[in-house]
Amino acid sequence: MKKEERKEKKLDKSDKNLQKSEKNVKESQKNVKKSQKIEKKKEKKSNKHAFAWFLGVSAVAVVCLFVCQFFFENALTSNAKFYENTKINGIDVSNMTMAEAENVVLTDMLSSRSDIEINLTSGDKAWQLKGTDFEVTNKLEPYIKEIASYGKTGNFFQNLKKSKEIKNQGLDFQVSYKSVLANFEDKINEIIAEVEQPQVPASLIFNTELEFPFEVEKGSASVTVLRDELYSQIDEALKIGKVANVEIPIIEIPPEFSEEEMLNSVVKRSEFSTSYATSKADRKNNVQKALENFNGLIVESGQTVSFNEMTGPRTEENGYKSAHIIYNGVYVDGVGGGVCQASTTLYNALLLAGIDIDKVTHHTLPASYVPLSFDAMVSGDYADLVFTNNLEKPIYIRTTANDSEVKVEIFGQDTDGVTIERRAELVKILGHNGDKILPDTKGEYSDKILYKGEFYRLKWPKQGYESKGYLRYYKDGEFVEEKEIRHDFYMPQDGIVMEGVEELGVGMTLPATDVTICSPQKVTKQTEESVRNKLKNENPSEYGL
Repeated sequence: MKKEERKEKKLDKSDKNLQKSEKNVKESQKNVKKSQKIEKKKEKKSNKHAFAWFLGVSAVAVVCLFVCQFFFENALTSNAKFYENTKINGIDVSNMTMAEAENVVLTDMLSSRSDIEINLTSGDKAWQLKGTDFEVTNKLEPYIKEIASYGKTGNFFQNLKKSKEIKNQGLDFQVSYKSVLANFEDKINEIIAEVEQPQVPASLIFNTELEFPFEVEKGSASVTVLRDELYSQIDEALKIGKVANVEIPIIEIPPEFSEEEMLNSVVKRSEFSTSYATSKADRKNNVQKALENFNGLIVESGQTVSFNEMTGPRTEENGYKSAHIIYNGVYVDGVGGGVCQASTTLYNALLLAGIDIDKVTHHTLPASYVPLSFDAMVSGDYADLVFTNNLEKPIYIRTTANDSEVKVEIFGQDTDGVTIERRAELVKILGHNGDKILPDTKGEYSDKILYKGEFYRLKWPKQGYESKGYLRYYKDGEFVEEKEIRHDFYMPQDGIVMEGVEELGVGMTLPATDVTICSPQKVTKQTEESVRNKLKNENPSEYGL
């Protein structure tokens, strides 16, 4: 019994402890909820304070913006007024608006327009522009606006300080008189155009009077006006007065060249001379006269030259005289006789210089002063010497003459070690047909012959030649090649003998005649060999026989 009671007491006690624990848990939960409510209240209160602080700061910022706008408004609007004791070009614009100041300054500048002078010099040249030379314009606005904003770009206190300084010390701004001159740059540019010069490069001058007929002309520097600097100097001068005296600023750039290199860029490519020592004075005159037209001639690359065009008509009016010419295989007198020797001398010099020959014609009879196939006949419109400069650079021609010979020299670019020689070849002799006997029906030779059986020789028969001309090319002294350039036929010429036409009277006899009638020529190996030796002896360096 007692044991059971003790058990019940223990159970009761346990129940009570459990109930007490549950009660404590509930109390704890209430306390937690209470704490959470307190924290939420604190958080709400804190948010309210932050929002209030934000509103306060924003309000202050807005106020500052309004204050700043108030302080700076005067510098940002057209109603801004100039500080007291402000002057422009000596004119007091204190407390004026920009429009008012612009009107006053413009009026003053325009009234002084006739006193404005711009004096420009460059070397020994001078120009003067008066204010009245320009149209009128108004470009003051940006300058007036800039001056009006002076001392108004800082904060309130800075601007206040600046206004006091200007009031006490004064400030005079200078605006250039250029501001009222229209088409200013056009007028100045006209002067600049007279000053500026393109660069003239150094050049080679062909002077046939010099031993080596070249000299270097140094050219001239380019002249460029420093436009911005010129405009600036004029502008600055017209800020402080009505007269601008300015030396035009320029840059000069001289040509770059080497005189030695320029002189070494031309060499004598060839020279050729022929003799006229036995010619009469009039013939010598004609040869010299023709070649004078080529003395000092510069032939550009690709340029074509005609001998006949250069010399013009061979007339007495052009200074030519009468001398022997070949006409139909006969030597007769004609104005310009001997000119073919000039063309032949030039022709051979051109060949040796490597110049292209476009047109050349051989004579009816071989010329005595050059080998076969190296003559160049010129006559009227049907026979001309024409050549073209096939080199990359110009060629220069100098001709000289003395009492015994004429000479042609060709100058031009370096030959690169190439030299040229001529070679003439006699292919064969063309035999003549002997004499033709013609009756003197017109009595042209009646002072020499009258009767049949009387003879007067006008012309000896001449053998003809078939020949070829070659050019031989060498490089640094070594033979390279040979080119055939001519194949000519100098046709044989018949002899001409005139005979009287009258019959002899009864009992009349004719004296013995000294005229021998020639038969047709028979060309033998001996004849050909004799001719070859003759040609070889007369022109030993040109014949490869």
